[in-house]
Amino acid sequence: MPVTDKDVLFEDNHLIAICKRAGDIVQVDETRDEPLEDMVKRYIAKKYNKPNSAFLGVVHRLDRPVSGVILFAKTSKALERMNAIFKNREVKKTYWAVVRNRPANISGTLVHWLVKNPKTNIVTPHNTEVPGSQRAELSYRLLGELGGYYLIEVDPLTGRSHQIRVQLSTLGCPIVGDNKYGYPRGSRKGSICLHARRLQFIHPVKKEPVNIFAKLPVDGFWERFESF
Repeated sequence: MPVTDKDVLFEDNHLIAICKRAGDIVQVDETRDEPLEDMVKRYIAKKYNKPNSAFLGVVHRLDRPVSGVILFAKTSKALERMNAIFKNREVKKTYWAVVRNRPANISGTLVHWLVKNPKTNIVTPHNTEVPGSQRAELSYRLLGELGGYYLIEVDPLTGRSHQIRVQLSTLGCPIVGDNKYGYPRGSRKGSICLHARRLQFIHPVKKEPVNIFAKLPVDGFWERFESF
């Protein structure tokens, strides 16, 4: 599906934020499916009548089965500055996840060292540093329960591949639909119940606070948690 005005969460001359649909890839991969990057480029080119395409820089990524806020840069200057903001951890990312099992502690901080297998695309957590590992840290808190499902808010300090998915699984709380990391069955839609809810940072050019918020997907399940 093409990107339309309703998918845009924030836009100015420097940045554009989209509410990514679960199942969309951010950049081209081995599937050769059309990436969100190209969809947004086409949206900008059409909206602003740029026949020679438009500049678009990928600032960060979301896993394919994840939905929510994703940010792109519309200029090379904004891309360079946003890359520095993410590298320096001057951005606050907030995710919502739905799990079937209640965590033993209603809040906490998780620290692991993650190793990704490039052949299987599976990340393994370790409690101590091992060769080739990357340190991963997040904080979480239980927001509530609905119909036997538990809603957890997650604030990752680091941005490692599959980080939230694998770290929540270490609590015995695999994300609903994420059979790669311990949920008993996958989703027929190819999605998991992990949503990038909010992105907060200081604008790289205007130096003003930016707070970008994405509503939950309307799929007959997710939207029931919107009132939490």
